[in-house]
Amino acid sequence: MLSTHEVAKAISSIVDVTGRDVMVHASLRKLGPVDGGADAVIQAVLDAIGPNGTMLMVLAADDGQPFDRLTTEADPDNGTLAKVFRTFPGVEVNDNPACRFGAIGPSTAELLEPQPTNHYYGPGSPLERLCQRGGAVLRLGSDVDTVTLTHYAEYLAELPNKRSVRRDYVRADTGPQTIESLDDSDGIAEWEHGDYFSQILLDFIAAGHAAVGPVGGCTAEILDATDFVAFAKQWMESNL
Repeated sequence: MLSTHEVAKAISSIVDVTGRDVMVHASLRKLGPVDGGADAVIQAVLDAIGPNGTMLMVLAADDGQPFDRLTTEADPDNGTLAKVFRTFPGVEVNDNPACRFGAIGPSTAELLEPQPTNHYYGPGSPLERLCQRGGAVLRLGSDVDTVTLTHYAEYLAELPNKRSVRRDYVRADTGPQTIESLDDSDGIAEWEHGDYFSQILLDFIAAGHAAVGPVGGCTAEILDATDFVAFAKQWMESNL
């Protein structure tokens, strides 16, 4: 069983993320047992980035109940770490039923607010600000189609006739709300081979742009946010 210190040390050995804003995607199952569970993994990330770094996660919301930014559970599809992160001491969250983010660290307020109601992954979003601040993405064994930052690249990609969607939500405070965005379920355009999210990440790693190393039982990757978005934008423009 890994200790918090061992997880933090393994992350830092991949690339130095001290003082950076880091968005995390994780599979605790693939990472393996850590003494203290999900809370210890969160603490390990905080230890790796240090007191001047900020940890960011996408939480979204369990749509089985009216949305309240403070009490609604995270979307189960985002995993156990996101569920625990929502209530981890010091974590703050923003207010969007379609895509709620949580963060902890000195850059929390700057990363989280303002959060656009519509097109919540696009310009003006926490994803854009993560790039502007020289942030990174830490992947701890998560599935290859889970790099949320790819959605921001979809907004920047110069493509005609991008698909968009309108979805209805129910807020606990004000009731029904309709939110519009680019299609973040089926993609902004067809790709003949299916899931382009996974392929973009695999190609980014294969090109040597990611820092890669073992953390516990998984292979972890650290992606520079700006580099990844530029790569994903160009990939979409060439392949979609």
